[in-house]
Amino acid sequence: MLDPILNKLLKKPLCSAAKQLIKRGATADSVTVAGFVIGMLAVPAIIYGQYVLALCLILLNRLGDGLDGAIARETSPSDAGGFLDITLDFIFYSAIVFAFVCANPMDNAIAGSFLMLSFMGTGGSFLAFAIMASKHGIDSPNYPQKSLHYMGGLAEGFETILVLCLFCLFPNQFVLIASVFAVICWLTAIIRIWVGYHTLVATKDS
Repeated sequence: MLDPILNKLLKKPLCSAAKQLIKRGATADSVTVAGFVIGMLAVPAIIYGQYVLALCLILLNRLGDGLDGAIARETSPSDAGGFLDITLDFIFYSAIVFAFVCANPMDNAIAGSFLMLSFMGTGGSFLAFAIMASKHGIDSPNYPQKSLHYMGGLAEGFETILVLCLFCLFPNQFVLIASVFAVICWLTAIIRIWVGYHTLVATKDS
């Protein structure tokens, strides 16, 4: 929901940092992989109760996610890079939730499973529409820099990261936070399915 605003605010500083990394030989794909590895280190940190460390690793992962896109725009964006970035992001999001389930399965299992199921709703509707949008040449005006059609919603990247950070700051409130966010994700999925379906019907009829 807030991603377009944040993208505008962060574009210049990320661009400046990206230029410095490019001078040092960094590529978008290498930053994507490095950010993913760093982020996945948060999983054992969460399982062993090191929530502050996990929070730092999650934030570093998100910094990498911003930098890889900026580097790609400064050099040459590729479908392969976009594919890698999106795939690793989805794995990372679910891995953090899974870590909290492992840390306290008795309390967190149902809420964590419900949240991961909701990610299937948001992710599936997002990717399915992106495929059809590409096929029909439907533009994404709010996200022209993305490598595929980026369908917005109530729960996007910023909201997801905010929730992952809240998990680390308030681990005892995981069930409440996860349950509320899962409902928001399901609302996002329902809206995307409705809008996506009717957009494609209108495209077919036009």
